[in-house]
Amino acid sequence: MKAIILAGGSGTRLWPISRTYFPKQFLKLKTMNKSIFQQAVERCLRFTGLDQLYIITNASYKFLVQGQIEELGKGFVPGNILIEPVGRNTLPAIYFGVKEIQKNGDDVVAVFPSDHLIGDEKEFTGNINKGLELAGEYLITFGIKPCKPHTGYGYIRPEEAVGNGYLAGEFKEKPDHQTALSYLDKGYLWNSGMFMFRTDIFAEEVRRHCPEVFEAFAAGGVDESFENTPNISIDYGIMEKSRRVAVIPMDVKWSDLGSFDAFYDELPRDENGNVSFNGDILIDSGNNLLYTDQGKAVALIGVNDLIVVDEKDALLICRRDQSQKVKEVVGRLKAANDSRADFHLNVYRPWGSYTVLEEGLFYKIKRITVLPGKRLSYQLHYHRSEHWVVVRGTADVTIEGTKAIVRSGESTFIKTGFRHRLENPGKTPLEIIEVQLGEYLEEDDIVRFDDDFGRCV
Repeated sequence: MKAIILAGGSGTRLWPISRTYFPKQFLKLKTMNKSIFQQAVERCLRFTGLDQLYIITNASYKFLVQGQIEELGKGFVPGNILIEPVGRNTLPAIYFGVKEIQKNGDDVVAVFPSDHLIGDEKEFTGNINKGLELAGEYLITFGIKPCKPHTGYGYIRPEEAVGNGYLAGEFKEKPDHQTALSYLDKGYLWNSGMFMFRTDIFAEEVRRHCPEVFEAFAAGGVDESFENTPNISIDYGIMEKSRRVAVIPMDVKWSDLGSFDAFYDELPRDENGNVSFNGDILIDSGNNLLYTDQGKAVALIGVNDLIVVDEKDALLICRRDQSQKVKEVVGRLKAANDSRADFHLNVYRPWGSYTVLEEGLFYKIKRITVLPGKRLSYQLHYHRSEHWVVVRGTADVTIEGTKAIVRSGESTFIKTGFRHRLENPGKTPLEIIEVQLGEYLEEDDIVRFDDDFGRCV
């Protein structure tokens, strides 16, 4: 059996924790020692091998995927990271993975989002294995037994029993509260967005029910296929139309972390229903979620049912029952070309990361961390000079072809227009402070001449 993990989502409803270029699936949230994506990878490895695992993502996340798998101590097959040239929703993404798998013959495939939290891993694995019995005849979806009338999830109505599951009846969109209550009374299941099927059966159902996607991928290469395919979900394109769909119930603790209200449900609370992490002071307050920078004193007095998320460059305050609207904030920031919609102050790169410490009209100060054995591209900037001070480790610096070793406490200067490269030859992280000076200090002022990661910009 093979597995596909969908890892291309941007997680806009968890802003400002989740941002376009470092979304929720790659975050290690407080109380977690592994990211949500890493947990998804480890769940898949309970029933398949690393060489049988395919990750569907986009170019911006390719090196996040590689880096987080390496962090697990795993040697991943680079060809199993499949890059969508443009996002077209779940059906084209899944069919892209299926077509790739079919190059080596048909097989059973399990499909999982990368941003789910699962409570009982053993029970979860057992339910996935149950699907093998039905995968020879049905497209299988896994339905979660509801623990409450949730308005943020879709629902599935199970019908006649077949093997370890049931024929899938109606697929329902996110309901209002009263409708959700009626769904619970009728035995409906939450639609988890997890699937299993044989690749040949899935391809036939795509041909039959969504020929636009089938024909787009039959006509040309990956770029052309995604250019011509419609933007369509697997539920709307296939599962709601096919007569070959079965649902297997899962009685596990599950969340897709689709909003801060869902995030609140997953975390331990105090006697007044508050979630906080930093010794916050809460007086006459209940059922609040506080997620703030460490070291900051936060106090709430006389308030209830609030989400308070405080990052260094952004603050979110909303009622818990309004948290689904956070994506509207992201939309407004993007419309205003505000980079805080897309980037944290701490930005991850395939070689390590950098944090913007301070910036003004003609200067920017960064803390740069380069991982052991990694190096930045050989590059130049037309509009800025850079002063590097090594804080920790040893730097191998190249300027206009001349190499030099710069040790902790030492510094070097790169003039505007000079080609340069920073490398960490050591076995521990290299940390430097970079002071940029110039009239234009944005990230697009970069010309690369050689790059270990194949980036051209």
